[in-house]
Amino acid sequence: MFEPMWKAYLNGFKLYLQLEKSLSENSRDAYHHDVEKLIQFLQIDYPQLSATHIKLNHLRLFIAYLNQLGLAASSQARIISGLKSFFHYLLLEDEIKQNPAELLEAPKLSRKLPDVLAVHEIDAMIACINMSTAEGLRNKAIVETMFACGLRVSETNDLKISHIYFQEKYIKVTGKGNKERLVPIGKSALQLIDIYLKEIRFHQNPKPGCNDILFLNRRGGKLSRQMIFYIIKDLVGAAGIQKEISPHTLRHSFATCLVEAGADLRAVQQMLGHESITTTEIYTHLDRAYLHDIVVQFHPRGRK
Repeated sequence: MFEPMWKAYLNGFKLYLQLEKSLSENSRDAYHHDVEKLIQFLQIDYPQLSATHIKLNHLRLFIAYLNQLGLAASSQARIISGLKSFFHYLLLEDEIKQNPAELLEAPKLSRKLPDVLAVHEIDAMIACINMSTAEGLRNKAIVETMFACGLRVSETNDLKISHIYFQEKYIKVTGKGNKERLVPIGKSALQLIDIYLKEIRFHQNPKPGCNDILFLNRRGGKLSRQMIFYIIKDLVGAAGIQKEISPHTLRHSFATCLVEAGADLRAVQQMLGHESITTTEIYTHLDRAYLHDIVVQFHPRGRK
């Protein structure tokens, strides 16, 4: 049984949710029950504590208690949202002078991590390629390049011959928003690209606008996204790999290999072409020699 003070707060809060927030009855009831859970906790552990004296630490202990009960992170996050609204209401009503829930953090919601390929699985895929065909040699160069540089499918399709710097062991990649970045490339991928250029690409007649495109289909046109998807899917099936794999998996695998081996996260983020509002500037200060050293030191193909 709640004290009159708490009852008055709860009734006022529910009316606030209805009139000010225009929440549905189900949402109002859910928030109401969430605050009731807090009150029950406080009456057991802190029976003399009034709403005006609740501190952030009390709320953190309450969330820790919910966590010990095995409450899902999503449920904890919803309760915290309700508590924030409740104390905001009390603040508006001048019942409290400071919102103790303002700095209360919601638990990080778990999300399914993307599948990645181990090096031996990528080796198994490559071993399934028929190297006696022109397409086979090209496909091996594609897989090795995507894994060596963490490329998106679109970046692979748009890769230009003039953007491959064999001497410097770098490629220039055009990413999202037509933003260019330099990415180190290992010897294995470079050697395959060199062989592909000399033995296959040199003998093709590119379609108009494709003269500088590296990877071409048999008709001399640029590869489609679907084509690379089918290439990867067929190799995964041939290698007997039981995972949800897409071309993007090679990009995840590239990053995972580097990070798990201890590579600098800032360097990996720059190579992937990811952007962050708060940290973009620090990535621009990493020089090319340092990035190349990261790949040579930590990427399984960089040491070959």
